[in-house]
Amino acid sequence: MIYLKTDEEIELIKISAQVLGKAHAEVAKLINPGVTTKELDKVAEEFIRDHKGSPSFKGYNGFPAALCISVNEVVVHGFPSGYRLKEGDIISVDCGVFLNDYHSDSAFTYPVGEVKPEVKALLKRTYESLFQGIDKAVAGNRIGDIGFAVQSYVEQFGYGVVRELVGHGVGKFLHEGPEVPNYGRRGQGPQLKEGMTLAIEPMITLGKRSVVQEKDGWTIRTSDRLPAAHFEHTVAIRKGKAEILTTFEYIEQVLAERSMAIA
Repeated sequence: MIYLKTDEEIELIKISAQVLGKAHAEVAKLINPGVTTKELDKVAEEFIRDHKGSPSFKGYNGFPAALCISVNEVVVHGFPSGYRLKEGDIISVDCGVFLNDYHSDSAFTYPVGEVKPEVKALLKRTYESLFQGIDKAVAGNRIGDIGFAVQSYVEQFGYGVVRELVGHGVGKFLHEGPEVPNYGRRGQGPQLKEGMTLAIEPMITLGKRSVVQEKDGWTIRTSDRLPAAHFEHTVAIRKGKAEILTTFEYIEQVLAERSMAIA
């Protein structure tokens, strides 16, 4: 179901999103070779709870952690574990915060040390595709306009656009309507209206777009085991220009200090 939000409700999502952005930054500080993904999850959960929120993902349909942590060929929904990051890995960190009765949701993919040039380009272009989609997330457009913008941008580089996983509405519930695919046709799909709040999240692969689900029932990886990148913002639909409710500001401050900037 699609829920339209008042300005007051959107402001509450923004408050949740500030905690989320700062939790991401706490994780970003620790992304180095040798750290375990379970350590990252612990830091994020502690930060969120210390700031009076709760992790949206933990316990959601049985998911066991605060973060979805997806390394290299894992697209989304990876479990934090004892895996130690290695030089040349990439790691997608997806997180949600529930605060003041509202969810916010965002994701960012990081290089671990020096990565291959083609992988660095994948991260940069997936990041850029997120903002291509957001540019079309305005009142009067349609869902297909967002998907077309993402798809047409990344496919020119030969990348794959995952079809099985999509963005979504977010707010009172972690997943609301409408679904927001990263592919589509201009002018197709539900019309965007002021007050919609959407999680837009390109999931882009270096190789084929096909994916498989692992036996744990959650982890989604590329079928060809080539890397995938994932970036996500929660936005509010407005006239003329979307309002980005989540933030990468705190993440990018950390990355700038460590010379790990994506774009």
